[in-house]
Amino acid sequence: MLKQSNTFTNQPTAEKTTRMPKLIGIALAPVPLVLIQPVLARLVRDIATRRSELFERLGPHTKTFFMIDVVELPFVLRLLPDPEEPKLTAHRRRENIEFGASISGPFMTLFTIIDGNSDSDAMFFSRDIRIGGNTEAAVCLRNAMDDLEGSIIDDVLDIGGVAFAPLRLVMAHLRGKENTI
Repeated sequence: MLKQSNTFTNQPTAEKTTRMPKLIGIALAPVPLVLIQPVLARLVRDIATRRSELFERLGPHTKTFFMIDVVELPFVLRLLPDPEEPKLTAHRRRENIEFGASISGPFMTLFTIIDGNSDSDAMFFSRDIRIGGNTEAAVCLRNAMDDLEGSIIDDVLDIGGVAFAPLRLVMAHLRGKENTI
């Protein structure tokens, strides 16, 4: 397992990001991560229940920790896609966390992959996203997400119910921006 500082030097190019993700990152900077952790825990548990096929397709990589770095956010995410006990936690960039594979990129690029509306191979080869550590595990996760029907973003919005109504508006706005990537 790799142990690495969570600061990447490559910043997204101006054309690969939009103002809204930057503003979200600024707004989240002062938020204590302890407030975010329960939301992330519930989301990953509910996604594991709704999308068991995603976790099944990962094979031996369900025990791999993935570091997901959305470059505009003030923290990174650490995912353990274990179908029995999935975990998704947020960590400040200054923390050194252990991970097996890492995926990093601008919010909009990662958003379109999770939303199922992009060619993640093309994004990797054009260096819009970066993969580190266990490349096989990262490719396996990408393949599993590519094979899904529908959108994990829609699942997240459904899980949040009425409480996520404002987030639905944000997602609709971002989906309008997808075509510019």
